[in-house]
Amino acid sequence: METIISVSNLQKSFKTNHVLKDVHFKIQKGQIFALLGSNGAGKTTIVNILSTLIKPDGGNARICGNDVIEHPERVRHSISLTGQFAAVDGTLTGRENVTLIAKLRSVKNPDAVADSLLGRFGLGDAADKRAAVYSGGMTRKLDIAMSLIGNPEMIFLDEPTTGLDPESRIEVWKTIKELSDNGTTILLTTQYLEEAEYLADKIAILHGGNIIASGTLDELKKMFPPAKKEYIEKQPTLEEIFLAIVGVETEVTQ
Repeated sequence: METIISVSNLQKSFKTNHVLKDVHFKIQKGQIFALLGSNGAGKTTIVNILSTLIKPDGGNARICGNDVIEHPERVRHSISLTGQFAAVDGTLTGRENVTLIAKLRSVKNPDAVADSLLGRFGLGDAADKRAAVYSGGMTRKLDIAMSLIGNPEMIFLDEPTTGLDPESRIEVWKTIKELSDNGTTILLTTQYLEEAEYLADKIAILHGGNIIASGTLDELKKMFPPAKKEYIEKQPTLEEIFLAIVGVETEVTQ
């Protein structure tokens, strides 16, 4: 399987704060790779280094065979970044937002590209409404749609569902899964463990400046002793109750 991202001995400090000490991981083509960690663990720092926004203090990182320090322009041609806050202009319509980015990226037939992406993300009916009136889930879907312009090989999603309501979160999860099913490689940072459990092909846990564990969900489960079997009645969580009442499908196909 083709390796899209290769990171070794990655290091980054901000004054006396050693955020990344010795980070190693690889991401294969078409994978959803979830990077877990608490606030301040360095997840966004890794994304910023890989997307060439900041330089590491040491180590090596390559995307699609290109070194992020030596060939940043080549890296930028093969990636797209969706940050924690949606980069959507609320004064423009959904169609105008997508068309604007398509023109900035010198994509041919920007109007046709906008129609295709808006339809793909279920935003066709809202295409000519100002983005300011979109729900949180619609705004995030528009943001992700904009990140796909130019067909990047690699997409970074930095905590894409932070602040979203349960329904919108499920919508975004399904969108992410569809992207992966179509061959897009995704690095996802999140604090929501259930998000990684639903979506990720591989999970890495960042703590203390290092990746302290990585693998599939099944592989990570094997690191712990067998669970003690107790026969009790499972009670639904409040989120499960809410989603059931409003009729939202909670299962995300693996």
